[in-house]
Amino acid sequence: MSVWMITGAARGLGLEIARAALAGGERVAVAARRPEALPEDVRAHENALAVRLDVTDAEQIDRAVAEVIDRFGRINVLVNNAGRGLLGALEEITDAEARSLFDVNVFGLINTTRAVLPHMRAAGSGKLVHIGSRSGFEGEPGVSMYSASKFAVAGISEALAAELGPFGIQSMVVEPGVFRTDFLDASSVQLPKNRLADYDGTPAHATLDWVGEANHTQLGDPVKAGAFIYRVASGDRLPLHLPVGRDAYERREVMTERIARETAPLREESSATAHVDGD
Repeated sequence: MSVWMITGAARGLGLEIARAALAGGERVAVAARRPEALPEDVRAHENALAVRLDVTDAEQIDRAVAEVIDRFGRINVLVNNAGRGLLGALEEITDAEARSLFDVNVFGLINTTRAVLPHMRAAGSGKLVHIGSRSGFEGEPGVSMYSASKFAVAGISEALAAELGPFGIQSMVVEPGVFRTDFLDASSVQLPKNRLADYDGTPAHATLDWVGEANHTQLGDPVKAGAFIYRVASGDRLPLHLPVGRDAYERREVMTERIARETAPLREESSATAHVDGD
């Protein structure tokens, strides 16, 4: 029986991962800004601990981790799921909006991980599961700032896998495609307040228009995704990256092929930029 701590667990993938872990017999700290809003089947489960946590509040992070350790004695798996979206052309997004996004998606993840790591290092084991995005390996129009935050998550996760290997701690970034959650609701994703008409009819605003059409009709099933992520995270060895969903795999293949096609003709000239003694 492992101890899981899952941030942003009140709904969406975080909630479904929590349900899968509880069904698998784990003890689960379900962390949410409003734990009273957790569904009854999770909040009242005998192996669950509802924890109040806003990942932008450093003191609250420390209290939440201490509460989990006090109740369960350890944290074997940390799932950094808390996050939100921000859409719009880069020119439309204010500095304050971008920084607010990074406070949750990036610095919230960093600070929660930092609070848990001493306990994992002391135990000589642990797993970090960071919920990134398909947008964390492919920048798309109208999603620049969100993509930037998820690219950051992927880079952090890769670095942690190398940094923490000597301590027996693994790190994996999960990269879901589009799933039928509440992520596109106004409570989870922010649209630009400063919408510029010049972008109407361009790819950036096509993404904004898509949000209204796609909400709650997305291809992916969050229940199946939660069970899949739980199964992989429960394995002996975590992959460095875990795409989740048909679209996530297809877009990764498209981007990989494009990068190879565009850079192959430049390889010799690029390599020739190395310093040669005597030049």
